[in-house]
Amino acid sequence: MTAEELEAGLAAELAADGESVTEALDRWSAHTPMRVFIHYGEHGLDLSYAEAKRATDTIAGNLARAGVRRGDRIAVHCRSSYAAALWMFGIWKAGAVYCPIDPDLIGDPLVEQLESTTPLLVVTERMLVQSLEAVRPHLDRLPRLTVHDAVGPRPPHGYPEIAYANFLARAEPPGVVNDPADVGMIVHTAGVTGRAKAAVLPHRWLAAYTLLLRRLTTPDDVVHVDLPMHSLQGAFAGLARAAWTGAGVSLWDRFHPVDFWRRVTAAGATSAVLTETMVGWLSGAPERRGERDNPLSKVLMQPLPAIHHSFARRYGIDTVVAGYGQVETGLPIAAVLIGAEPGEGTPEALRRGLGAKEVKRVCDRLGVPVLPASRIVRRGCLGAPLPFTRVAILDEHDRPVPRGVVGHLAMRPHLPGLLVQEYVGDPLSIAEATRNLWFHTGDAAVFDEEDGLLHFVDRVVDRIRIRGENVSAYHIEDLVNQHPDIAVGAVFGVPADRDDEDEVVLYAEPEPGRPLDPDELRAWCTQSLPAYMRPAYVRIVARMPRTPNGRVEKYRLRRHFLGLTDRPGPAVRGVTVTTATATPMPTARPALAPALSPVRSALPPSLPPGAGR
Repeated sequence: MTAEELEAGLAAELAADGESVTEALDRWSAHTPMRVFIHYGEHGLDLSYAEAKRATDTIAGNLARAGVRRGDRIAVHCRSSYAAALWMFGIWKAGAVYCPIDPDLIGDPLVEQLESTTPLLVVTERMLVQSLEAVRPHLDRLPRLTVHDAVGPRPPHGYPEIAYANFLARAEPPGVVNDPADVGMIVHTAGVTGRAKAAVLPHRWLAAYTLLLRRLTTPDDVVHVDLPMHSLQGAFAGLARAAWTGAGVSLWDRFHPVDFWRRVTAAGATSAVLTETMVGWLSGAPERRGERDNPLSKVLMQPLPAIHHSFARRYGIDTVVAGYGQVETGLPIAAVLIGAEPGEGTPEALRRGLGAKEVKRVCDRLGVPVLPASRIVRRGCLGAPLPFTRVAILDEHDRPVPRGVVGHLAMRPHLPGLLVQEYVGDPLSIAEATRNLWFHTGDAAVFDEEDGLLHFVDRVVDRIRIRGENVSAYHIEDLVNQHPDIAVGAVFGVPADRDDEDEVVLYAEPEPGRPLDPDELRAWCTQSLPAYMRPAYVRIVARMPRTPNGRVEKYRLRRHFLGLTDRPGPAVRGVTVTTATATPMPTARPALAPALSPVRSALPPSLPPGAGR
């Protein structure tokens, strides 16, 4: 097959059911108008495909009336997944760019996300206005604001505001047709190799990212979504995938480990996305009778935890999709694992969607390996490359390494528009990432000599894993070093007592002559850092260990923290290490612990735009 034939075949595969998710949503609204598209579990609301079309058309039409044009950026800063979902589709129908903002961010991280996206409009909610107002003096350019749950008191603010009532009156969409090459979204990376970057992604990226999951989903499926709309898994692997396939969505604002299976069973959910942390929470629950009597048959686990097989057997999961995914690349590598043994999976009376033979046919067509889950006994299996991307493991000179040798995971797309286009305002980073015509993922991986599959090893540089996400040590350090009494701060992660999570450890060196109190520093971190970035352990040292060129030797600090002997000598020789009380960080996973979740309104969300008009 020639390169031209390969590209033509791949383009046809992507175009088979359209490369625009909004067009797919409209098709299903015509084909199955009364089918429930979104069941919003937080308030028991059902939205049909026809109502979703009317609501998102109205958002798009009113955005056009407000002066929004093709390519303008709209930030969605909401904890309500229901509101964010409707706005995401409405923004795309207006030809604008969806820019999700993590609603848990405060201070400088929030400033950075707003500054990097420079939105024309921010869609937010009453409980978040205060955090936006706190950063307003630090923004170079003020966006307009609209508050989707505007009924009721809210903190005053100094932003120019568009009344949400302006988006409720029925309006026709502007008739924009999005080309696959058009920018569809700007999504921030985890920032593991430095500052979080604003990744510019075209519509084709979304079509490729969801392709395998779409092929495994039918209109008979219900996709359970309890991950936020600023995440790839919630907004795209969950919601957008369902809209493309005519499936239903059981939508929640946050994961609830105690209530998860009740929610799944009540909605008849057949598919879900589970992070490693979520799998750990559910596996840690006390066993009970009848756990397999649930409709959940297909689960994407990303990354794949070591306990995937025992989890699938315990809860009767038929199919586990493993894969490699990140903001820049989508989902270019995958494998499908057969979880439960015959007769021990989803009960026949509850099973919907594709059966085992149909799943195998889909995977064979896309070159995705299908194998028993029992064969994968260690954490981090990624699978095999999908046909859209060439994948390689490279050495430091970008030369491929032999199988069994760990190297830098890199890839080249066979079609344009499959990878990140740019990092906003950061041309040097995108140039470095794409050197020698390879996109360098920042991850170390290996082609296993025995099974031939790709396996994740670690980040090439420091990373801290919190709530199932990679968090940048560099980013936390950058924030901590703004403390006036800190000369230099060093941050790293250590394994937590539970799951595969990390705890944040902070070592701080004071400015000369400025005593630094650990309790004061902890209080400052509480005020200045997002909850999941706050250190669980604080050490104050007189001087950091450094390399000859002045860089902090964090590996020595890590060994010192763990009480290990340091061959070059003590990491903090001749000084007293002051230790703040190392209480467990209760907000390390705010999206998971129900009692500690952010306060949300008891009022239901506003009616969908255009409802009843």
